[in-house]
Amino acid sequence: MKKVLSLVLALCLMLGVFAGCGKSSSGTEAVSKENFKIGLICLHDENSTYDNNFIQALKDAQKSLGLKDSQVLIKTNIPEDDQCYTAAAELAEAGCNIVFADSFGHQSYIIQAAKEFKDVQFCHATGTKAHTENLSNFHNAFAQIYNGRYLAGVAAGMKLNEMIENKKITADKAVIGYVGAFPYAEVISGLTSFYLGARSVCSSATMKVTYTGSWFDIALEREAALKLINNGCVLISQHADSEGAPKACESKDVPNVAYNISTISMGPNTALISSKINWTPYFELIVNSMLEGKAIPTDYCGTMKDGYVQLTELNEKVAAKGTKEKLAEVEEKLNSGEIKVFDTNSFTYQGKKLTTYTADVDDADDYKPETEAIENGVFAESSKRSAPYFDLKYIDGISE
Repeated sequence: MKKVLSLVLALCLMLGVFAGCGKSSSGTEAVSKENFKIGLICLHDENSTYDNNFIQALKDAQKSLGLKDSQVLIKTNIPEDDQCYTAAAELAEAGCNIVFADSFGHQSYIIQAAKEFKDVQFCHATGTKAHTENLSNFHNAFAQIYNGRYLAGVAAGMKLNEMIENKKITADKAVIGYVGAFPYAEVISGLTSFYLGARSVCSSATMKVTYTGSWFDIALEREAALKLINNGCVLISQHADSEGAPKACESKDVPNVAYNISTISMGPNTALISSKINWTPYFELIVNSMLEGKAIPTDYCGTMKDGYVQLTELNEKVAAKGTKEKLAEVEEKLNSGEIKVFDTNSFTYQGKKLTTYTADVDDADDYKPETEAIENGVFAESSKRSAPYFDLKYIDGISE
């Protein structure tokens, strides 16, 4: 009997695998497709453009991967507190091989769950700590959305030029209003890249920013947009997650650039375009990694070239003539590297060219910058970690 077992073991070693063990060359345990489950934790629900973007992306990935409804578990309206840990633990105990959380404030609770449920992979969007936590089952992910924001800004800048040419405004009145949720690096990076895109085609453009103090509040976002419009802003954009600003713009006949979804249906006469992160390829990446027994990247940043950053449908009714062609031209240059969004030759900060800047990349909860972010004349956004760390309030031309 021992001799038979020895022969079987020898044969398995020659083949490089043990029958049924499911391990790849990386040593990661593969999961059979029929036994696989993934869980998603959302800060809000489908009514939030931000959360709905994740929900729809996961459903698209589910379809492309051929997963059953019973293999995809979604928890909505999970706040950034102990309820997030509870939700993560429940998904792990329900048999999920991967648990994904979509909001920055979920991070500490997801790390807590990762330390407890070591056989489950935990992935987290917009987070900052995976590259320093050194947990094999905790991962961060984001995308180079600043490229998408820049592109959307180009569309906005062309609209401003059209308004100037049609004498609807004068060049000095090309003021953009921006509704932000919080003055975090992610928001500041986004509004700055949007402004740089707009100013690349409309040199007289300036921007005023206001914050709601909430990721999702329809009334506050509407109120913020109306306040900006009443203060002279002639085009509104946003980094907040509801329909409040787009609908306010439609009521005032003011062009709007939104985020995460197309808002043409709610603003047919004013919605211009939106930028978004496409999370479908990331969900496909992490699921396939588990099925194939491959390691999930620790800190992943998707690119526009690879389909992670997108623009929604251009509203030709609202857009300036030639916008579609201009966007295609600029996108090609962004993908090739000919245009770099945070090229320090394209902006000034406090009246000077930025030659050095220390950013808080290794998030240790101390808010102390430790990493030089300027490389070869460019602020190297999302290259040292996936989540944005451009936090300059503000480059010249932007104010609150």
